[in-house]
Amino acid sequence: MTTKPDPLTRREREIMDILHRRGRATAHEVLADLAEPPSYSSVRTFLRLLEERGHVRHQQDGKTYVYTPTVARRDAQRSALAHLVETFFDGSVEDAVATLVEASKPKLSTPELERIATLVAKAKKEGR
Repeated sequence: MTTKPDPLTRREREIMDILHRRGRATAHEVLADLAEPPSYSSVRTFLRLLEERGHVRHQQDGKTYVYTPTVARRDAQRSALAHLVETFFDGSVEDAVATLVEASKPKLSTPELERIATLVAKAKKEGR
């Protein structure tokens, strides 16, 4: 049985981004890095909830908790992307990729387009 990814709220994603970027952080450090930060107690609550759901863990350094992500950034990205494809594209990877390429056309360089074409060709060859 496949379990659905545990979707994160916008604020939880921001906190996880900070933890992935820093590698480890205290609640004060997370608070300092947040755009439009909530209260310190809200940040601590978010971190506690993320820990309860298995996204982060903490180590105690004196009286301070230092938080680290439990999932590699790449794995978190894949989980979030799978949730996005399922939620907004009814599970259609083709529709998601087409939308992304169409919306990004002006920003995509020739090397980026070549890499995408190579990935598609490789997937075809491997029979995916």
